Amino acid sequence: MKAILDTNVVVSGIFFGGVPGEVLEAWWEDRFELCFSPLIADEYLQTCDRLAAHHPNLEHQEVLADLLAHGSLVSDQAAEGPITADPDDDKFMRCALAAGAVVVSGDRDLLEASGWNAVEVLTPRDFLTRLRQAPSTPQAT
Repeated sequence: MKAILDTNVVVSGIFFGGVPGEVLEAWWEDRFELCFSPLIADEYLQTCDRLAAHHPNLEHQEVLADLLAHGSLVSDQAAEGPITADPDDDKFMRCALAAGAVVVSGDRDLLEASGWNAVEVLTPRDFLTRLRQAPSTPQAT
């Protein structure tokens, strides 16, 4: 399964753990393919850097470097009108459409846009449930 993680999921997972942290763990366990665009990667970096100023003991650079190095880069898609109530969230929906991915977010504006061009938006908890229900792929021996 391919997924686009909203910035809040990435940041919460890195800095605070909880369910977003479990989503990141699922990625490290190779249970889904992370996709992102240059605009999304830039937002991840800027937001983590801002938060790190308030939490100097938490190292985020290595985790972000791993995510960006091992995720799948998708070209930024041109805007063709608004998708969500917050235009800054539209990049996640456009990236998901281009990648054939779901969006993982707790953001109300994104959740309300679920179904746009068949793009599904799942909360982090619902995404983890979906991953648990997905048939596992046989390991090569």
